[in-house]
Amino acid sequence: MQNFIETNRQEPEKKNVNLRLRSYDEIYHFFDLAQMAPQAERCIQCGDPFCAVIGCPLGNYIPQWLAAVAAKDLETAFRLSNESSPFPEILGRICPHNVLCECACTLNDGYGAITIGAIEASITDLAFARGLQLPFPGITRNCKVAVIGSGPAGLSCAHFLLRAGIGVDMYERSEEPGGLLALGIPNFKLDKAIVRNRFETLRKAGLRLHLGQEVGRDVDFGQLLDSHDAVFLGIGATGGRLPHLAHERHGNVFRAMEFLTEIQHRLEGHTIHHRFDVRDKKVVVVGGGDTAMDCLRTSVREGAEMVTCLYRRDPSNMPGSHKEYHNAQEEGVTFMFHRTPTRIIVDDHDGRLTGVEVLSTRLDGVAPDGRHKVEEIPGTEHCIMADVLILALGFDVEEFHFLEQAGVETDPRRRMIIDRRTGRTSHPKIFAGGDCSRGAHLAVTAAADGRRAAMAIMEQLLLNGE
Repeated sequence: MQNFIETNRQEPEKKNVNLRLRSYDEIYHFFDLAQMAPQAERCIQCGDPFCAVIGCPLGNYIPQWLAAVAAKDLETAFRLSNESSPFPEILGRICPHNVLCECACTLNDGYGAITIGAIEASITDLAFARGLQLPFPGITRNCKVAVIGSGPAGLSCAHFLLRAGIGVDMYERSEEPGGLLALGIPNFKLDKAIVRNRFETLRKAGLRLHLGQEVGRDVDFGQLLDSHDAVFLGIGATGGRLPHLAHERHGNVFRAMEFLTEIQHRLEGHTIHHRFDVRDKKVVVVGGGDTAMDCLRTSVREGAEMVTCLYRRDPSNMPGSHKEYHNAQEEGVTFMFHRTPTRIIVDDHDGRLTGVEVLSTRLDGVAPDGRHKVEEIPGTEHCIMADVLILALGFDVEEFHFLEQAGVETDPRRRMIIDRRTGRTSHPKIFAGGDCSRGAHLAVTAAADGRRAAMAIMEQLLLNGE
């Protein structure tokens, strides 16, 4: 270990831009064990590992599995990596490591952080390829939990409950499990076979997965509550925010998740509406997070003539992964910073979307949330041509009447009000986590919420003698 002076930080090999734009295949070639070991040996094995304690919402055993990788002990690394994380091969791909574990790495200032994310993804990839399996006990307890939603929070909660031998019924309104992981993250970042494999692992462990079943429509929530010992809500925040501008409901104005989901459906062989065809069109995406980057990079692959990103702050204030921003730049996306949309322009004669009017902005001071405040500059209006406008402005929780009927308290933005230590809602049998309780955030924080709720559910069932 501690070979950080002799060995430089190495990123996983990335496909040539021209090659990767021809398909939706993942763009990174992750490490084999021989490549991982020298990178893991760079770890200085801090006595107080900031990468895990400060940087990782899951508190993963990062130094421990790095030491196992350095010793080329894949099985131990696999066990350690999957002990605290419900799906490390996924989070190793999609987490913004530059602002989490790698940002907190002691070597980040001067020598280059350990490539924690790439190693994390590679460990489980290699282990599954070798046939290693996770040690689930099977269903050993006389109790069962209903998990509503199969996204990161629900998947995490189910994982840890199944590890304790507790039966889980998971209800997903889509025909494909995974929520955001399946429909909202493009294949070039996360191959869907990886998501399906994780669900197959849980199915073998005893997960009962009910697809195409929407609670409140196809499944009565009251009956679900009566027939299970606890319920976990991992319903996410899927309602895309709108800018409150005229014409925002125009046929060529899309919310980000609407666009990404439709393209994913097309890739799965389904027929989609022709209005989502952006080939040879000028596409403008508003937003600066990872979802905006996904829309931009998808539009390029869909053959758009020009793809432009509008963001009201500067690059250093973008909330998403710097890696995704640089990948979008490499793939030909034009970025226009310090712009905010003020008007969607539609032709008066034929109703076509022709552009978006914007104002220039500047940053002025710091807001209570720690981010720079944005100030619009009067008299700086100008137009950016667009045939398609995609809005990636964040997400809100949908309205679910069955929760109100069950007495689950929510805040003014419809987020579940929970005990932050346990994830328990105002109803003693109902727990929640992920975006539906904290607002749109990261997959890793949703995973942490799901794990925390699973532990609290186990404790409650134990106290009740179940």
